[in-house]
Amino acid sequence: MLKRAASPYHAGRKRGDWWKWKLEPLTVDAVMIYAQSGHGRRANLFTDFTFAVRDGDDLVPFAKAYSGLTDAEFVRITQWVRKNTLQRFGPVRQVKPELVFEIAFEGIQESPRHKSGIALRFPRMARWRQDKPAAEANTLAELRELLRLYG
Repeated sequence: MLKRAASPYHAGRKRGDWWKWKLEPLTVDAVMIYAQSGHGRRANLFTDFTFAVRDGDDLVPFAKAYSGLTDAEFVRITQWVRKNTLQRFGPVRQVKPELVFEIAFEGIQESPRHKSGIALRFPRMARWRQDKPAAEANTLAELRELLRLYG
C-alpha cells in the first residue's frame, strides 16, 4: 500500500490518498489431483481443487484454489471430473492426474503443515493449461527454488 504521508485515514473505499500497488504474481504449472463441489451458485459444479507438483514419479500436493476460471470452464471441468473420478472421500473426488493449471500466487513460505513443506499466499487459477500434459508440470525442486528466491 502506498500512502501520502499527510493523508488522514478514510473509512471505506476512498481514492487519491492511498494506492494499492500490486506486483505481478508468481506462477507455477500444477496438476489437479482432487476436486470438490463449490458453494452458493456454484454448488452443482466442481470448483475447489487440490493441486500437486511432480517429485520424481510422485505428485506432491501443495495448494488448493477455487477461483480464477470462468463459469464455462468450470462446467467443462465438472464434466471431466465426473468421467475421471478414481476414488471418493466424502465430498472430495480423487481424479486422474491429467489436467494442468497455471497457479498464480502472491507469496511463498515454508510450512510444516503441508506435505510439500510449502504454503502459498493467495493461490488462484490463472488459466487452464490445455496445451500442457501433466508430465510437463513444475517440480517440487522448482517450487523450492521459488521459495529460496522469494520466500
